[in-house]
Amino acid sequence: MLHALATKGLLGGIALALLYGAPLAFFVKILRRKDANQAYALAGVLLVTAYIDFGLTQSLFAHHVGTAFYALCVSVLAGLCLSAPDEALTPLALQQRFARLVPYFGSPKSAWFIVFFATALAAATEPLIPAALKLLLDRGFQKGSIDIWMVPATIIGIFAIRGLAGYIAEITVTKITAKGLMRMRRDMFDKLLNAKFKLFSDQSASELANSVVYEVNSGASLLVGAIVSLTRDVVTLVALIFYLLYLNWQLTLIVAIMLPAVALIMTKLSKKLYGITKSTQGSTDDLAYVVEENVLAHRDIRLHTAQLDQASRFAGISETLRRLSIRSTQTSAAMKPLTQMLAAVALSTVISVALLQSADGAISVGAFTAFVTAMLLLVAPIKHLSEITNPITRGLAALERGFALLDQTEDEECGTFSKERADGKIEFNDVSVSYNSETGLAVDHFNLSISHGETIALVGASGSGKTTLVNLLPRFLEPTSGRISLDGQELKDWDLGALRHQFAFVSQHVVMLNDSIGNNVALGQTDTINRQRVKECLQAARLGELIADLPQGINTNVGHNAVQLSGGQRQRLAIARALYKDAPILILDEATSALDTESERAVQDALQTLMQGRTTLVIAHRLSTVEHANRIVMMGAGKILEIGTHAELLALDGAYAKLYRLGLHST
Repeated sequence: MLHALATKGLLGGIALALLYGAPLAFFVKILRRKDANQAYALAGVLLVTAYIDFGLTQSLFAHHVGTAFYALCVSVLAGLCLSAPDEALTPLALQQRFARLVPYFGSPKSAWFIVFFATALAAATEPLIPAALKLLLDRGFQKGSIDIWMVPATIIGIFAIRGLAGYIAEITVTKITAKGLMRMRRDMFDKLLNAKFKLFSDQSASELANSVVYEVNSGASLLVGAIVSLTRDVVTLVALIFYLLYLNWQLTLIVAIMLPAVALIMTKLSKKLYGITKSTQGSTDDLAYVVEENVLAHRDIRLHTAQLDQASRFAGISETLRRLSIRSTQTSAAMKPLTQMLAAVALSTVISVALLQSADGAISVGAFTAFVTAMLLLVAPIKHLSEITNPITRGLAALERGFALLDQTEDEECGTFSKERADGKIEFNDVSVSYNSETGLAVDHFNLSISHGETIALVGASGSGKTTLVNLLPRFLEPTSGRISLDGQELKDWDLGALRHQFAFVSQHVVMLNDSIGNNVALGQTDTINRQRVKECLQAARLGELIADLPQGINTNVGHNAVQLSGGQRQRLAIARALYKDAPILILDEATSALDTESERAVQDALQTLMQGRTTLVIAHRLSTVEHANRIVMMGAGKILEIGTHAELLALDGAYAKLYRLGLHST
């Protein structure tokens, strides 16, 4: 009798704490947030709680399985909400983040149905193991009670179903992840190809490459895996809880106590882990950028004996990453012992209460063993759920920059006007360009009209606005004010593809793709490459002998940025590319700067042939590329200082004449 009263008193206290304490604490939390709608909802919950409690007191807890399950749900809800931070973990709500994944990983729906069904089927078999033990202990040792083969056959069948279902789920989710990853990377790469040029000044190449290649892969894999794991563990948890309620609802009520505490630990530690993950992501980008810089500038670093400085810089960032890695491990590892300790407390309490109940004969050996086994099986899904915040947090943090690239990066603005081949008449009307408010105007109210087939040479000191000016034409830059037109049509009204088809660009900064010589020359036209024409362009650029000596000819791969070629050879390869494109407008930005005198003389003949009948803008610091221009524009501080032919400007004896006497080498 004493044992029975003690048991009822203990269970009554637990029930009152869960039925009133959790909703009241939740209600106070919502009032602090000043959310009226949620406060009204909780008031309703409290009324229902009072009604249930009234029913409980009338029946003295007799067989109220539904009430115990209600208390369990309320305790979980209260624990989650009490532990949740007042602000969202990320700029977007968690639900919105997962919704953002749906276009990439949400289809086909039939595949997800297979995954969830197979996962749920495997998880739902979990209570069958303690049920088989109960049958074995209560009836198996009594002669003739059950067939001897029933229990082992049941256990084998359970594990066969679980194994097959798990295999199907894993194979299917791998296919979903791989296909979704391919879609997302494709969209991100398309965004890179069409983004405004501001993106490439705001983010380094290593950051963008890291986002597209590595972070998306790790983030998507972690999140999709977490969703499957969440499904499995939730179904397992629910199945085991219902089985525990079926066995002994009073003992199940005790187990429910630890769930709010687990939720509190999960949320607090996941918030801390998210911040660490974001910091790790930034430091990883910094480390990749240092490596990229040192690879690109390896000659300069050795020339200036800066290896020790760079090694120290690398070591500093590596040390930051080391500390962040340790903090991340400490945070995620803390979840395991804390949740296991709570499970141990619950187990000890259950055993104590079960011993009290066994004194009254209210529980059999088989039922007690099945209950303890099922409760121990609860530890694994609870442990996994406590750790689920780790992959979700890491996955969301890894994907955040990818989603920012997709959602926040603006595409280039494009008009609709198109023309197969422009005449080449260009007009600058009061054009100004400012990179930022601190540096002033790079181009200052510039006005210039260029006729079809005219060659214009732009000269001036460094920073005078020459390169900025020519970058406006293919819309690599946008003017701050003013109007630029081609064949009478404003550039912003042109279709971007059609506009850029009109320009061939040879820059002092040569960039080649890691591809064959032929594909580099025919860049953008490799689907219909004319091999004979490629060879003719290479011959005209004075690369014929080099190609003839290569075993694979124009099929030879040039490597990363054509590092296998000399600077002069790379520049002549860029000239061959311009020859192949055969555009009506030619832009030469110090195109022969990397050539020696002999090579320049050879290439000048090819350039003169290329320039015939084409509108040409030349930026050069050598007299040979300037004196034959139809007009020379002398620039300074983004403005036109002088304009005229070579002879006219020399006769004027102004800024151009002074530069000429210096040999034009200051440009």
